[in-house]
Amino acid sequence: MTALAPDSSTAPGLRNLDGVIVHLAGDPGFDAARLPWACNVDQTPVAVVEPRSVAEVVRVVHAAREAGLRIMPQATGHHAGALTPDIWQDTVLMRLGRLDSVTIDPEAGLAVIGPGALWQHVLDAAAPHGFTANHGSAPDVAAIGFLLGGGIGWYSRRYGLGCNQLRSAQVVTASGDVVRCSDSENADLFWAVRGGGGSFGIVTSVELQLLPHVDVPAGMLAWDRSCAAEVVPAWVRWTGTVPDTATTSLRLLTVPPLPEVPEPVRGRELVVIDGAILEDDRRAAELLEPLRALSPEIDTFARIPAPAVTRIHLDPEGPTPSVSDHALLTHLDDAAVEAFITAVPSGSPLLAAELRHLGGALGEAPVGAGAVGSLAGQYALFTAAIAATPEMAAAGVEAGSVLVEAMQPWSTGRRFANFTNRPAPSESLYPVASWERLGAIRDQMDPDRLLVLSHPIGS
Repeated sequence: MTALAPDSSTAPGLRNLDGVIVHLAGDPGFDAARLPWACNVDQTPVAVVEPRSVAEVVRVVHAAREAGLRIMPQATGHHAGALTPDIWQDTVLMRLGRLDSVTIDPEAGLAVIGPGALWQHVLDAAAPHGFTANHGSAPDVAAIGFLLGGGIGWYSRRYGLGCNQLRSAQVVTASGDVVRCSDSENADLFWAVRGGGGSFGIVTSVELQLLPHVDVPAGMLAWDRSCAAEVVPAWVRWTGTVPDTATTSLRLLTVPPLPEVPEPVRGRELVVIDGAILEDDRRAAELLEPLRALSPEIDTFARIPAPAVTRIHLDPEGPTPSVSDHALLTHLDDAAVEAFITAVPSGSPLLAAELRHLGGALGEAPVGAGAVGSLAGQYALFTAAIAATPEMAAAGVEAGSVLVEAMQPWSTGRRFANFTNRPAPSESLYPVASWERLGAIRDQMDPDRLLVLSHPIGS
């Protein structure tokens, strides 16, 4: 990708930001610094800054404001596909990956996490103390970005959304102030950052309540794609019977024909069920028995160390060209199952068409919840396609749209920020009352719209 060269007059003073790492177009490190995880997205900021401390974040905020520039905070760039190209003309990209500290307080069962810390780092730090976290399905997602969007993972039917395990956050505001928010301090801001995204300031650390699990029954079951007509409806029926200790997903998965992929599945089309079950081994085996009765070709379910759970979903790690689509769904009847299978024929451009089981604790907001307390619906639909070329990207977008449209009769009409990686109206992520309250808080915290986000609140 070739960046558009910015007018150097739009970034006065950024070169000399008191030791802050700054990359301008033409600098040797500029292209690498602006590359998001979704590496098919061409980010063309006027500059890229990489702060190494909260004080440096503050200096960048003041310098950008003085220069008439905006700031896009970004850790990994998993949601870069939701950005529109027009935002970059006057925007500084703030890459937060160097702020990756993780500190565990074993007495309180808390983790203090920096914005660049990836989930795998958090889990590896927590495990020796007997804890894990309500993390996502990939090891290389930044924990804070995940939590700001709400956060669902393999323990969420038991524990709810990850954002509601936050106990406090430190935020650098659009005016350059450093503030702490919690239930007892700046409570409106604390409510907003728990699911409302990053529109209210640059979150430079959070305190996260950890979960008391050292190891977990988790893994995957896999069948040839020809078994879809039997396995998909069986899984849907099964999800209606299991307790909230079981969180699973089902995917129609096309395994890439890559040398590093094991020969038995390389290049194949599969039906995959994966997830975790927070039970003892005997009870986990009882719950899995109806699925195992379908004779999976692959069965990796076993008790594994909690930090290993991030890799059971086999999400790609490192920069990956991809496109996706998403919807939240209600109950799934026989017609819905047939529509799902039919809309993803053999040879589809989709790498994965996924149904993730919701409900349980995800369906009811806890007392004192943040902006996203619960999720409407019983299933989340998610599509993913490799976008190594523009033609592949277009085919993946089209195939995802076809599936989402096919499932429209069962849609709740709402979406979830963590799964929304394309430009879309942010108000569809929230109930009307929450959207209005979030807008009022954004107007207070960032009236000049210094911050640029994937899913911005307000106009």
